[in-house]
Amino acid sequence: MDRIIKPKLPHYPSALFSSWPWKMAWRDSRTYRQRLALFLSCILLGVAALVAVRSLGDNLKQAVDDQSRTLLGADLVVNSQRAFTDEVNALIDSIGGEQSREVRFASMAYFPKTDGTRLVQIRALEGNFPYYGTFETTPSQAATTFQKTRTALLDNGLLLQFGIEIGDSVRIGNHTFVIGGRIKKIAGEAMAFSTVAPRVYIPLSDLEKTELIKFGSLANHITYFKLDEGANVNKVEKRFNPYREEHRIRTDIVVRRQQRLNRTLGNLYNFLSLVAFSALLLGCIGVASAIHVYMRQKQTTVAILRCLGAQSGQVLTIYAVQTAALGFIGAFLGAGLGLAIQHILPQVLANFLPVELNVQISWPAILQGMSIGIGLSLLFALLPLLPVRHTSPLRTLRASFEEVRNRIDRLQAATFILIILFIAILSILQTNSIGLGLGITAGFFVAFGLLIGAANLIMKTVKRFFPTSWQYVWRQGLANLYRPNNQTSILMLALGLGTFLIATLYIVHYALINHVAIAGGDNRPNLVLIDVQTDQQQGVANIIQAQNLPIIHQAPVVTMRLSHVKGYPVDVYRKQFKISRWSLFREYRSTYRNHIYDSETIISGTWHNDTWDGNEPVPISLEEGIAKNLKATLGDTLTFNVQGVPIVATIQSLREVDWQRIQPNFFVVFPTGVLEPAPQFHVFTTRVTSTEQSAKLQRELVKTYPNVSAADLGLILQTVDDVLSQVSFVVRFMALFCVFTGLIVLASAVTTSRYQRVQEAVLLRTLGASKRQIRRILFLEYLFLGTLAAFTGLLLSIGGAWALSFFVFNIGFALPYAAIIGVFVLVTLLTVCVGMLNSRGIADRPPLEILRAEG
Repeated sequence: MDRIIKPKLPHYPSALFSSWPWKMAWRDSRTYRQRLALFLSCILLGVAALVAVRSLGDNLKQAVDDQSRTLLGADLVVNSQRAFTDEVNALIDSIGGEQSREVRFASMAYFPKTDGTRLVQIRALEGNFPYYGTFETTPSQAATTFQKTRTALLDNGLLLQFGIEIGDSVRIGNHTFVIGGRIKKIAGEAMAFSTVAPRVYIPLSDLEKTELIKFGSLANHITYFKLDEGANVNKVEKRFNPYREEHRIRTDIVVRRQQRLNRTLGNLYNFLSLVAFSALLLGCIGVASAIHVYMRQKQTTVAILRCLGAQSGQVLTIYAVQTAALGFIGAFLGAGLGLAIQHILPQVLANFLPVELNVQISWPAILQGMSIGIGLSLLFALLPLLPVRHTSPLRTLRASFEEVRNRIDRLQAATFILIILFIAILSILQTNSIGLGLGITAGFFVAFGLLIGAANLIMKTVKRFFPTSWQYVWRQGLANLYRPNNQTSILMLALGLGTFLIATLYIVHYALINHVAIAGGDNRPNLVLIDVQTDQQQGVANIIQAQNLPIIHQAPVVTMRLSHVKGYPVDVYRKQFKISRWSLFREYRSTYRNHIYDSETIISGTWHNDTWDGNEPVPISLEEGIAKNLKATLGDTLTFNVQGVPIVATIQSLREVDWQRIQPNFFVVFPTGVLEPAPQFHVFTTRVTSTEQSAKLQRELVKTYPNVSAADLGLILQTVDDVLSQVSFVVRFMALFCVFTGLIVLASAVTTSRYQRVQEAVLLRTLGASKRQIRRILFLEYLFLGTLAAFTGLLLSIGGAWALSFFVFNIGFALPYAAIIGVFVLVTLLTVCVGMLNSRGIADRPPLEILRAEG
């Protein structure tokens, strides 16, 4: 009989363009509009995030294009890590135009008012740089007058940290400056930079008074050019090409800085887009789940329509039209919300953006976000909609009629393939890389698969080991998680992903901070003194020992460069063996000693523990990483240029170095008896037991030897924590979209399955259950659901954070138990609150009244 009344497969486009399915879609939705309205919320946040992020990307690109000159502050920049030679200075002078000079280096700043010290970045400036963009100070004229008034400009954060004001003094080296202003913003530089390296501007004319720059000092010498109108910056830059290798000259122009910044901001944009895309995918999964439950409730209606002569294509069109309309409305509202959020994102990212954003409406971003939202939501909704075609009219006659068709047909399989292709194409377009886009697509499905798999495993475990001895209310609340038509897996996926993202950030943040702290633990050094001159060694040692502190390391440092590798000049060797420019042309800061540190392990060869006997080549020890970069191994020769003196060395051993240790570590170690006559400075390490002891030592050193800089582990910890906190805040802000989407999916699922829950409540009331018991059952169901979702997300986040710590950051793994417990409790409470809020009224009315109201 079923074969006789079953209609032939219709021509679906004809059903789509017929007016009757559209009218029925409108009429059929009237009873369920309040419930259906929540469906669109599932994609609203995802579309909002996409629109906001894409608008941010468009505004960033426009800002970089409009402010390209302000990024560099000049037309051309020439810099070197050594003072410019007379030959280079002659070339600079011949170029003409307007020029500014700057010497940039790290040093200690001492504040007499508060007796405080801080490692800062000194910028000794002469000229009107920046030529493009703004140099914002308080008072505003300080940026242009500090060179004439011989005052210093300090980062605003420094003044706040040490409680000092404009008019107070700061001592740099052997000279004391009056603080003439506070730095608010420098065009082309992100505010986060001031956290890592607080800036202090002084007049270049007063640099000599500080007595900080001597032969071999670590400083960057920079010349900024504002070229004459009509000058070709590319031709001017090429004039420096003959001097690059011999004089170690580097140049930068506006176009190159713009390209680098576009790449950096592009990475930020891609990351934020992927988080927004994750929220949209969660919303689409919520749509598919909600439509699945909705269609199960509409099966009787579908069967009646089939009995009245409606073709399966027409019936499918009715609900496809409803879904598409919901997708469009949700995408439209999401685009509106995205426009509002795009005004918030620049504030969230303010510390990381080196450009001023002028927030404007981006119509391409709106169109793209809405198109992606509508397309994805419709594709996901088709998965539960397509089985409608096979609904039999026999459902009108037999309520218990079961469909025999359970396998996925071709259209469903094609829809699933389209979803994968859609996600892959979007990922590729988002990252501008086929390999990375496909990898991200695979990552999405792996992450979703792990979350769903973990959820199902937990459900099977609960069902297999069901606690039969519990009280009835507890058993019923737990059993609801795997009752027929439950949506536990979908809800755990939505909530678990948000939990996973946020918890992973907390754990990685904690692991990084903990690693830095451990690096200075176990009686290891936690204070490093840098740039100690040879004639200052004994005096510095006396100050350290006078405060009953140990001298753990005392290492000489000699700067040098490679001239030959394996007998080849470095430029020839680079071309022939494809070696990175960084490893060949960098400035090596090497040391000499006859013993190895506890942070080093000899992995091949033998350590030379005697004084050099004068016979070449000199035996040296090379760090394994730099050896791989140079494609050099035991027995190979390296020729170093040490302040004009060539030294031929042979690699006698390779070392593995723990670079995370707070102590002087080196790529190249010479034996004693070779480098002693060379210009050098020294590094001391010690261990302090308190912040007060560290501050006291630094004050004594700054007063006596102002050129000596101190790197304090406590300050390093604070800086790392500040930077990571800012980064984590940005990522958590975007991860909240996933959390809120998960809660909306939860609310939608509760509302969608309300009729089934009412039936269950009616049955329980009929069997004698009280309203209080029903509320407790619902409460416990959401408590279990939130607990398991949080547990699943946290479990995966611990695994993800461990992988990041071990494979990416190469650090020890540690767990922030308080933060993990906090996230667990928060997700559970939010789940319970949203679930109970959407379940209100189910247990408050008599069974008959509930059935009439719902029926």
